[in-house]
Amino acid sequence: MASSDHMLTARDAARHIGISYPTIKQWILTGKLKTAQTAGGHHRIAESTLKPFLAKDKSKPAAESRERYRRVSGRNQLAGKVVSIRIEGLLAEVVLAFESTHITAIITADAVHELRLKKGCSVAALIKSTDVMIERLDDPS
Repeated sequence: MASSDHMLTARDAARHIGISYPTIKQWILTGKLKTAQTAGGHHRIAESTLKPFLAKDKSKPAAESRERYRRVSGRNQLAGKVVSIRIEGLLAEVVLAFESTHITAIITADAVHELRLKKGCSVAALIKSTDVMIERLDDPS
């Protein structure tokens, strides 16, 4: 670690590479991520230590990359496919499949039209508390 290297808290480092705070803490505890400790026992991560994680992520296809997670404030995101859409009036029920799990999101009918959602689209569910938002992952054309 170079002495001029910018040091980040574990929380800031997690945000920087688009992973959760518990994940980065686990990486620290298992030795996957090298840190320096402060006099008070807090972990600090050199920014340069994160470069291999960012480089590995950039080599992945866009739908698998964590790059888009770094552009959205919510960290609870699940990538999957639209299974069904039912529009009634101003609202739409969108059912999403993630491996063997299904999630239902109630969003506006306008959002369905704006995102050009249809069965089979790649999407991400952005989960914040009790709300689920939809992000289109593939090209809408």
